[in-house]
Amino acid sequence: MQTTMLKAKLHRVRVTHAELEYEGSCAIDGDLLDRSGIREYEQIDIYNINNGERFTTYAIRAEAGSGVISVNGAAARRACENDLLIIAAFAGLDENELAAFKPTMLYFDTDNRVTHSSNSIPVQAA
Repeated sequence: MQTTMLKAKLHRVRVTHAELEYEGSCAIDGDLLDRSGIREYEQIDIYNINNGERFTTYAIRAEAGSGVISVNGAAARRACENDLLIIAAFAGLDENELAAFKPTMLYFDTDNRVTHSSNSIPVQAA
C-alpha cells in the first residue's frame, strides 16, 4: 500500500509574473527547485493565500537565483503578481519508507529568499 505524503512545500512565495499567453505551468527559480527537491515537470498543487484559489499544475525551471515564481497559462487566471502562494508537491511512499520520511519545507521573505527550512510543522499552543 502507498500513502501520499507531503514531499516539499514552498511557503508564502510571492508571484513575480502571471503570463496568460503561455503554454502553461508554474516557473520556479531553479535554486528553489533544487533545494526543495521538486523536479521539473513534477505535478504541484498551488494554494493562493490572497484569494483562496487551489489548483494543480506542474513545475518548470526558471533561471537559478532569479526569485521567479511565474504562474502561466490558464493558471494565470487564479493568481496575480504579488499574490502569496503555498506550492506543495506530494510523493507516494510504501510502509517501509514512512518511518524515516521527512518533508522539505522552505519559508520565504517578501523577495522570495529562503528565510529558513524545516522538516516538521511546529505545534502551536492553543
